[in-house]
Amino acid sequence: MRGKRLTEWNQILRKKWYSQEEPDELVVSFATFLKKKNKKAQILDLGFGAGRNLIYMASQRFTVHGLEISDTGINFTKERFKKRNLKAYVAKGDMHSLPYISSCFDAVICLFTIYHQKLEGIQNTILEIHRVLRKGGIFLTNFHSKRSGMYGKGVKAEKDTFIRQNGAEKGVAHHFTDEEEIMKLLKDFKNVSIELREQKSANEYLQSRLIVTATT
Repeated sequence: MRGKRLTEWNQILRKKWYSQEEPDELVVSFATFLKKKNKKAQILDLGFGAGRNLIYMASQRFTVHGLEISDTGINFTKERFKKRNLKAYVAKGDMHSLPYISSCFDAVICLFTIYHQKLEGIQNTILEIHRVLRKGGIFLTNFHSKRSGMYGKGVKAEKDTFIRQNGAEKGVAHHFTDEEEIMKLLKDFKNVSIELREQKSANEYLQSRLIVTATT
């Protein structure tokens, strides 16, 4: 199963839309917040794709680490870091078992990634994130909301999890959640903040995501 997932993401990250260079607005805001709190923060970008957010955090002079399953994403990122003369500690690995010692990061970013697995996988990932964060560390992530127009599309893998059957993410799992489930998933965290963000496209397709921050 891991090999199949790896093949899918190697293909997906070759597509232009998935290899953007501009950082996500959430990361820009997060960097501003972190600078006020800890300018020397050690940050992990989990599932960094083609590296856009990792690059931005490095440009803001944080010490950045990245973990990614895709060779395509890792190669793109290394090339981009070399071009910009920036530094990052990049590793290949799976979200279920992070290759880091406990309590070593001040912040973990995991955007547009954590929900690409079944619920048990998400639970394992969150346990690992909690393990590698220092006391008072911050976690930033986002989830698909059950209100999304994507909900129910594809083959049902389990409750609230569907595997896309067409499009760029064909074969990829998408788990959908709500605030109640997120609070259960983050039961070991403190100061959990959940913000619903929604946007309708021209064809009335609803994008609905839950933006989450929490501390250890």
